[in-house]
Amino acid sequence: MKRSRPTVVAFGGGHGLAASLAALRQLPVDLTAVVTVADDGGSSGRMRQELAALPPGDLRMALATLAGDDAWGHMWARLVQHRFGGSGPLAGHAVGNLMLTGLIDLLADPVEALDLLGKLLGATGRVLPMCCEPLDIVAEVLGLDPADPGRVQEVRGQVQVATTTGRVCGVRLVPAEPVACPAAVEAVLDADLLVLGPGSWFTSVLPHLLVPDLAKAITTSPARTVVTLNIAPQLGETTGFSAESYLEVLALHAPELEVDVVLADPSTVTGDGERAGDAERRLAAVIHDAGAELLIWPVADGDSARHHPARLAEAYRAILFASAKGDG
Repeated sequence: MKRSRPTVVAFGGGHGLAASLAALRQLPVDLTAVVTVADDGGSSGRMRQELAALPPGDLRMALATLAGDDAWGHMWARLVQHRFGGSGPLAGHAVGNLMLTGLIDLLADPVEALDLLGKLLGATGRVLPMCCEPLDIVAEVLGLDPADPGRVQEVRGQVQVATTTGRVCGVRLVPAEPVACPAAVEAVLDADLLVLGPGSWFTSVLPHLLVPDLAKAITTSPARTVVTLNIAPQLGETTGFSAESYLEVLALHAPELEVDVVLADPSTVTGDGERAGDAERRLAAVIHDAGAELLIWPVADGDSARHHPARLAEAYRAILFASAKGDG
């Protein structure tokens, strides 16, 4: 029986995933966020170190983005995002990080804890971890040693990878074959649309494709897959990236991934010192060779490198409409 609402799963972490969720929640869809659990900085890093806890920061941000659009939801979203000041033991901790970590400790089940906190916030979708144990990201980085610029070195940790001064060539997870969250795998296999990106490419987007069971679900799901390109390279992690670079990195880490639609802002396909038409044709050729479609849509928030929620929502609406039309 055909469902009345399409189901969408969005992958990522941090501000990139929040941008997708802020857009997708505006559409008549059943929405699930699958969130990376490799963060090791700030409040999340401290909780990992002190409590061996699942890093709560990206999970908290996703829940806050999906909080109910009423006074109740707004108030709870403000609270979970609120950070303590001062210089004491709680300084810098977000209230929601403490709440979520406490619930996981109490219930011994991160999925149940996220569902319960989502219910409190009146969330318009579900938030799931990609794994139920914290992970580490290890990157192969080129150019860290000025005396030997061709040397590749390993950099460990999400923060260190995201801020490296070298060029990231590839990433892997530790442990190498983590167990995927079963509820996340189930959501992927039941989805109509999968959304990868925008976000920190090596530390938020790619990790989902490095979890064996989750990667298998993504690559075998009957859902259409859309890759949303970043508007601008991220200093450190993707410095110097062209539009094609994001897709090349995806293909390197997940060669079995079949992308249906690549979504790009017009500014993304414009290379330095070349005509936009030339850059667009080059990107379109790469995407065509991969069997995908290129959708160029003005999704940038002004001149910033952030995505505008309403514009991104319209782009996703167009993709969903095309998918529904194609399904007859």
